[in-house]
Amino acid sequence: MTMRERIHSGKLFTDYCEGLPEERTEAKRRMKALNETGPDDLERRRELLAEIFGQETNAWIEPPFYFCYGRNISIGEGSYLNFNCNFVDDGKITIGKKVMFGPAVTIATVGHPIHPDMREYMYTDSVTIEDNCWIGGGVTICPGVTIGKNSVIGAGSVVIHDIPENSVAVGNPCRVIRQINEQDEKYYYKDRVIDKADLEEERKLR
Repeated sequence: MTMRERIHSGKLFTDYCEGLPEERTEAKRRMKALNETGPDDLERRRELLAEIFGQETNAWIEPPFYFCYGRNISIGEGSYLNFNCNFVDDGKITIGKKVMFGPAVTIATVGHPIHPDMREYMYTDSVTIEDNCWIGGGVTICPGVTIGKNSVIGAGSVVIHDIPENSVAVGNPCRVIRQINEQDEKYYYKDRVIDKADLEEERKLR
């Protein structure tokens, strides 16, 4: 079994052979180029994102954005990443459509054995965030987590277990506190009512 096969199968591995250091170096060059683009360099950003992810990506990513390889990340159409997001993508990170990230979200697909004699080794466990999720600022998502569609993760949470769809979850460790419900169709924040007529007026201003 090659080292790359070990990585993809979740076995313990090290990452300084089989061209892996060179891939990370090349990824860092692309990352540096992306993070140095100006706010008007939209075409250049699109080109760099296609190089980083290995495919065209119709998502908005606000620099700076940090990652290990880039090619292990898939981001769906209409998703938005605010600045200072950090993706440790030795393992696969799959993000659905119209997913919103606050600033400074960390996704880690890598862990180390607890015992100090083995801690030089690593293992991967993929992370999946399904469509229409909202991940609050400063959230940390740990290896092996799946967040179900439409769910909201409160700012500063540490997600160590799967979160079911249509849930509001917060805390460290992150726990479901309620389901998204009819009240959420009436209020957008505390006692602030969603005014459909007002939203129609807002759309006309776009």
